[in-house]
Amino acid sequence: MQLDAEGLDRGVGFWGLLWASEGSIIGSGWLFGALTAASIAGPSAIIAWIIASVIVILLALVHAELGGLFPVSGGTSRYPHYAFGSFAGATFGWFSYIQAATVAPIEVLAAIQYLSSASWAKGYVISSPDGSVKLSGSGIIVAVILMVVFVCVNLVGVRWLARVNNALTTWKVLVPVLAIVVLMATHFHSGNFSAAGGFFIHGAEFKSILIAIPSGGIVFALLGFEQAVQLGGESKNPKRDLPLAVISSILLGALIYTLVQVAFIGALDPKLLTEAHTWVDIATPGKNADLLALNKAPFYEVATLAGLGWLAIILRIDAVVSPGGTGLIYLTSSSRLSFGLSRNGYIPQAFERTAGRARVPAIGIIVTALIGLLFLLPFPSWGKLVGVVTSASVLMYAGAPLALGALRYQKPELPRAFRLPAGPVLAPVSFIFANFIVFWAGWQTYSTLMVVMVIGALLMGISIVFKLNPNTPQMDWTAAVWVVPYLVGMGIISYLGGFGQGGIIGGVGPFGKVLVGGNGDLPFGWDMLVLAVFSVVIYYAALRTRISPAKVDQYVRDVYPPPAEGH
Repeated sequence: MQLDAEGLDRGVGFWGLLWASEGSIIGSGWLFGALTAASIAGPSAIIAWIIASVIVILLALVHAELGGLFPVSGGTSRYPHYAFGSFAGATFGWFSYIQAATVAPIEVLAAIQYLSSASWAKGYVISSPDGSVKLSGSGIIVAVILMVVFVCVNLVGVRWLARVNNALTTWKVLVPVLAIVVLMATHFHSGNFSAAGGFFIHGAEFKSILIAIPSGGIVFALLGFEQAVQLGGESKNPKRDLPLAVISSILLGALIYTLVQVAFIGALDPKLLTEAHTWVDIATPGKNADLLALNKAPFYEVATLAGLGWLAIILRIDAVVSPGGTGLIYLTSSSRLSFGLSRNGYIPQAFERTAGRARVPAIGIIVTALIGLLFLLPFPSWGKLVGVVTSASVLMYAGAPLALGALRYQKPELPRAFRLPAGPVLAPVSFIFANFIVFWAGWQTYSTLMVVMVIGALLMGISIVFKLNPNTPQMDWTAAVWVVPYLVGMGIISYLGGFGQGGIIGGVGPFGKVLVGGNGDLPFGWDMLVLAVFSVVIYYAALRTRISPAKVDQYVRDVYPPPAEGH
């Protein structure tokens, strides 16, 4: 067994890394994203997939350079720490952890929702006329059982996990490809692209496309390329394999998802569009049985109405395999993120402990599963959890361009297996795009995420006060003086913008409507210009306050001693 400096088993090769990322990308997003995106933007959702793919590919290229530079477990939680010190590292590390910990339960929700299309499992969910679906009591029990299975597989060890995930991902890639080919070849109605109001949502042509990117599940579907980065500390040859795995996974995923959207729109039974009247009405079925069934299991219902019973059966099986495989690998990566947070000194040292011959972070795996189950309480449906997961993920990604820009100045001499072309230009551009996605998700999502951020700060504060980790670093306040203005500024712009009304602070509750944002005080177009300028200011302010090269060396040595000569 080959162990790295952190005591983890370096047993994952290129295909394990590639399939870890691809297995995370191809999950419940392909089962629900096409319907959700189409209900927001109509057939123009195809444009939303293309725009989102370009943005995510750019962010993936940033991660490819960083992953090859520092191949450590839980990498996305560490890069801002290396570049800007402990406070920035803790902030972006918490975003990394939350997005990873919440993906497993959202994939469990997706699997159960699809299964509920079968008569024996229809009691697992409760459907509403507005199209929302949430778990019933028996559904929650099934969700707990599935999470326990994920924990057991992870505890066996990363080598076994890679073997299981390789088999699962091969299936997960083949099934949507099969669905694309069969549906486009046998049941493709070109008239659907101009039906139910036309290709664009009239009156909100461009804005509906932008809203669909985060809220339609598009970015959520494309998430996962960073899973190879999270397993960097367990890679056999990370300098070579990490960048190649990251780039290959997102290119393949983007191609599959765009074709899935085209196939779904073309394969819809035209009578469903007639019954819905508009694309927006597809997601609010009322008492229409066909539309209710479509919202519960979109591709299964499309195949059933097309008379493709054999394909419907495969899709129902895949509705367990695809989300299950993604939830499995995300539980793995989130436990590695908690490992990284602990190694950096932010949370109790117990999360660093590895157990058994397989040397897996057992405590991190178990605690992450429990946190994931807690998210089922306020967010018992796929659609409600998607926005929070997406925004946490993109804020996590936003830390990578900042770290790349800073490290280009701090450690220009370090060998890079992959070097982002035109890095000084593409790094700030990718930071702007990441902030755009968070902004398009709306004030409601951002304000909810900030509440989660405060909870994370409190938990880390408890760890520091009670000295649960002897390696807790001194906070690098000067190097991270931009972090709070960044988060607050994003909140102000989101509040004044026109995306997403009624944040969690102002939601109707025991205190009534206190604060409602997203009302368009900043006109559409001007709001994004303001955000772009703000993002550029934050980017260069962060670069100016970066920590010294000597301190970078210190932080890297603390958690990842350099390899021996010749390796």
